[in-house]
Order: sequence, then C-alpha cells, then structure tokens
Amino acid sequence: MNIELTEEHQKVVDEVREFATSVVAPAAYEYDTQRRLPMEIIAQMGKLGLFGLPFPVEYGGSGRDYLSLCLAVEQLARVDQSIAVTLEAGVGLGAMPVYRFGTDAQREEFLPMLARGEALAGFGLTEAEAGSDAGATLTNAHVEDGQWVIHGSKQFITNSGTPITRLVTITAVTGESTRADGSIKKELSTILVPTPIDGFTVEPAYDKVGWHTSDTHPLRLENVRVPEANLLGERGRGYANFLTILDEGRVAFAALCAGAAQGCVDEAVAYAKKRNVFGRSIGSNQYIAFKIARMEARAMSARMAYYAAASKLQAGKPFKKEASIAKLIGSEAAMDNARDAAQIWGGYGFLNENTVARHYRDSKILEIGEGTSEVQLMIIARELGFPA
Repeated sequence: MNIELTEEHQKVVDEVREFATSVVAPAAYEYDTQRRLPMEIIAQMGKLGLFGLPFPVEYGGSGRDYLSLCLAVEQLARVDQSIAVTLEAGVGLGAMPVYRFGTDAQREEFLPMLARGEALAGFGLTEAEAGSDAGATLTNAHVEDGQWVIHGSKQFITNSGTPITRLVTITAVTGESTRADGSIKKELSTILVPTPIDGFTVEPAYDKVGWHTSDTHPLRLENVRVPEANLLGERGRGYANFLTILDEGRVAFAALCAGAAQGCVDEAVAYAKKRNVFGRSIGSNQYIAFKIARMEARAMSARMAYYAAASKLQAGKPFKKEASIAKLIGSEAAMDNARDAAQIWGGYGFLNENTVARHYRDSKILEIGEGTSEVQLMIIARELGFPA
C-alpha cells in the first residue's frame, strides 16, 4: 500500500479543506442551533462535484475514485460531522446502490441528478426490530398488476426528508421459503422508491443528541406502488447487496471518524498554545502536551486504517475485515479525542458554540451508526476464523 497521496488526491484534500474552513466552519454553529440542513451549502458541495467524486463522467460524476470521496469526507468532518455524513450517506448509501446494482435505465434516470448534488437519496434498511439483524425485516412487498405494492416502516434514515430527496431504496420481504429444518427463510429484495409518492410518509425528524444538521427521519409506507422494474438488482439478493453497500460505506464512514478525530487535535493544539495559566501556555505543561500527542497518534492510526481499507477496495481485493477495523479504530479515536479535547478546553469546551463541544456530542453515534462497534468486532473475529 502506498500511503503517499497522488497529486490528484492532494488536490481534493486542499480544495475540500479550504471549503470546509471558509464556508462550512463559520456557519456551523448557526445551523446546528437551528437544527436544519443548510441547502445552500449542499448546493455548493454539488457544484464542487463532491457528490459525484467516485462516479464516471457519463453519469454526471467527477471520474475520480473511492479514496477521493473518503478524503473529502474526512476534511468536512474536521469541522462539521453533520455535513460530512450528508455527503458520506448521500453517496455511499444513496447513490452507490444504484451504481453498483442498477440497470442501465435506473442509472440513467437517477445517477446524474445524485452525482451532481441536485438530489439526495436515502437507504431504507433499519426498522424497529431490524438493524444488525436484517433478517427480522417486516416491511413487505408483492407484485400486483405490474407494480410492487409496499407496506412497512423504517427508522433512522439519513437524507430521507430533505427538500431535494428524490429517492429512497427500501429493503423488503418479497417472499418466503421453508428450510429443511422447517424454519422460514425470508426472501429480502431492494426496491427503488422515488419520492414524493402516494403512501410514502416522512415522519417528523428525530430530536438527536448530536448531528443536529443531518436530516434523519422515520418513514412509513402504506400501499406504496412503484413499477415492477424498480427492483434493484436480482430478486432475493437484497441481503447480499446491502452487505456489500455497508462494507463500502464503512470505509467512507471511517474517513469521517478520522476527520472528527483530527478536528479535535487541531482545536486542542490551537487552544493549548494560546491559553495562558500562571504565566505560561497550558501546552507547556507536559501532561497536556502528552495528551495531545496521544490524540494525534489516534487520528493518524484512524487515517492509516481507512487508507488501507480503501486501497484494497479499489484494487478489487477482499476488504471486509479492513473496513471493520477502520470503522472500529476510527470511531474510538473520534470519541476518545472529543473527550480529551473538551477536557483541555475546560469550561469553554462545554459551550455548544465551540467545535469541540459539537464533536463531543456528535462522536458517540460513530460507535453506533453503520454497524455498532460490537458488530465490527464480530466481523473481525469471523474473518479470523472464529464462529459467527
């Protein structure tokens, strides 16, 4: 693995870092307080080509690669995790399923507007009783007069209720079969649901501890009807398809974690150098300097872990274990660094206007979203040959 970034990759880092510093950071506290997704900033991200980074030019993309997306997500996460996850989920969970498993017609219909950032898409997997255990999915769909008729509900769906949400991919039970032992096996498929559409209800947004700017809603589907051609991928392959999407998504999610961890380092370094107590900067205290050094080590470890996973992904090699390791290391680094940065900032680190305080609130979900830490440990152990 070459850990040196190419000139093109460094260009992505520099451009997105400048955008994050000059546009996102100054407005972050305002829209965090208002608990709204700033569509004006999302529009600027679209014009910069961020939503199309890993997609071919023929579909409105930038023709870059998956690492480019990860680098952009990392730079945004340094200053605002909500904006970073809007990009990460918009591409990884929203547009990527269409790109990976869609027909030519489905790609031509949806990918250009998603890649240009003119529209957003969500991935409707999680339910009240089905998250890590996707086999417990209750949302169901059957074919009637050439249409899929969908009934069910979904929870914690990112980018599902924005003014430009135009698509939600739904996992649903489309049939059942009986195993040799008499137990029932559910046939899980994925179906494209354009929005708005009759019977599709976006429930009020959640009152979350953090990620206040990120758009997250429960969804209700009652007699939603879409063309039979809206089946995404093969019927009955929904479970396998969403595992592929989650594996890829975890690499970009790990980049978000690394960005959050690094953002805490940046804030701690700046404050430790300017804050004077008893006639000298607090950074001259070895205890503070060592604490920040450990924070930097965590951030670099998180970055190297997602670089390794992205390298394997792009080389077409198995990367499931590496993705889970990157997500596990990154989320723990972000959470630990947020706690340490808040301690270094003292009382100021407890004020919501402070980037450190927002990282402290936001980082906990990194150990939960897109597969909990416990799920990552299970995957890593299984990849090492231990029982599932």
